[in-house]
Amino acid sequence: MTARTPYALLALAQGVLVVAQADLLSRVLSGSALLLPLAAVLLGRAALALGQGTVSGWTAARSKRVLRGRLLERGADVTLLGRGLDALDPYYAGYLPQRYAAAVVPLAVLARLAVADWPSALIIAVTLPLIPVFGALVGRHTKQATERQWGLLHRLGGHFLDVVAGLPTLRAYGRDRAQAEVVGAMAEAHRRATVRTLRIAFLSSFVLEIVASLSVALVAVPAGLRLLSGSIDLRVALLVLLLAPEAYLPLRALGTRFHAAAEGRAVLDQVNAVLDGDVTKVPRPGPGTTCRIEVQGIVVRYPDEPAPALDGFRLSVGPGERVALAGPSGAGKSTLLRAVLGFVEVETGRILIDGVDLSGLDLAAWRRRVAYVPQRPHLFAGTVADNIRLGRPDASDDEVREAAEAAAAHGFVTALPKGYATELGERGLGLSMGQRQRIAIARAYLMDAPIVVMDEPTARLDLHGEALVAEAAGRLLEGRTALLVAHRPALLSLADRVVHLAPREVPA
Repeated sequence: MTARTPYALLALAQGVLVVAQADLLSRVLSGSALLLPLAAVLLGRAALALGQGTVSGWTAARSKRVLRGRLLERGADVTLLGRGLDALDPYYAGYLPQRYAAAVVPLAVLARLAVADWPSALIIAVTLPLIPVFGALVGRHTKQATERQWGLLHRLGGHFLDVVAGLPTLRAYGRDRAQAEVVGAMAEAHRRATVRTLRIAFLSSFVLEIVASLSVALVAVPAGLRLLSGSIDLRVALLVLLLAPEAYLPLRALGTRFHAAAEGRAVLDQVNAVLDGDVTKVPRPGPGTTCRIEVQGIVVRYPDEPAPALDGFRLSVGPGERVALAGPSGAGKSTLLRAVLGFVEVETGRILIDGVDLSGLDLAAWRRRVAYVPQRPHLFAGTVADNIRLGRPDASDDEVREAAEAAAAHGFVTALPKGYATELGERGLGLSMGQRQRIAIARAYLMDAPIVVMDEPTARLDLHGEALVAEAAGRLLEGRTALLVAHRPALLSLADRVVHLAPREVPA
């Protein structure tokens, strides 16, 4: 049974109960039936509505969990994994079930009316397609507006994250207010796009309501006139009046759910684009695979900065070599790491990976070859084991434990209330900075990547925490090509050679 089979079964049951309710109610009102069967049908519809909500919620949660795991394997960004997947709730829990109901219920109503009163069934069959036609016309504009809205949100999230990460540097150079204005402008553009999308959604609801009301009137008025003339009896007229709105209601509701789920549909398109992308350009080798990194005279410039962050920088890191970058703050060490990871664009120059230009590689596949330990690792709300598995969601419990032991994290993890199943708060709330760093090293160790990039993992740690992290980093770097930013002797001692970056000159 597929994940959508329950939707079809629930829609079929809904169609049967709708027809049964109208049939019994028309008989009760005309005095030819008892109330008990009608009460049983009403209870059945209430139970069906409750069951549909439960099934829809479970299906949405399950689908998001599966997609989040697959996207993590593809290296998707945080905006898509968080806010993006959350937008799928109205799609899976609202739009999909209603789509099945819109396909089944009108057909059930038409079948019953064709037997009871074929002229009314004919009118409904002719007017029913008007609702999806008008809905499609408005929905096309909604799709474009929603894609624009989601694109602006994606840009806003990524830019805001970059600004927060580089806030100390921005403040040092007096550019924090300028970036605040940029973020404000992007937020205003997203607000305008959201309001525009809501305006189209309200217009669509109005159009569908008008079309449905006129269509019901086209059925009800002739039925009333024929009742007065005696060509149909009271029970059939009541049945027509009760079933006519039910034929249009699922399509009207589908239009409403379509607009509520429009953002989710846009996100789903992006999810499919990520999952359908080619990930075979760069294989995921083990730590023993050779890898040479060559930085050939790159220039990296941040927007609105008076001077380039890196200007003609050159570096060669041989296979299995561990190179440490040292220098004053603002010299471009972290910028170089971001450039190697493909997080910032190189204005001129090249970065070669085993002789292949980085700009020609699949960045998502390239990053799966790199274990990255930042200065401030981000831990997500979830269990300790889930955070360690971030780079390898399919890792077993034994592999997670082995990685934690290699990172000197197993001791404090087992001391937590539920061990590896302990739930952490957002950003690793509940752990010290040193413990977060060791979780990040365990995460990198579990990736089993041939390249390690570390950005001052011992910064802001006391001597004891520094010693534990340095010891864990030493085990991580064994047999791997490494590029690390370091100032303290404990980490510098792990490098084969140290490259000093000179402070950059900022024009007055």
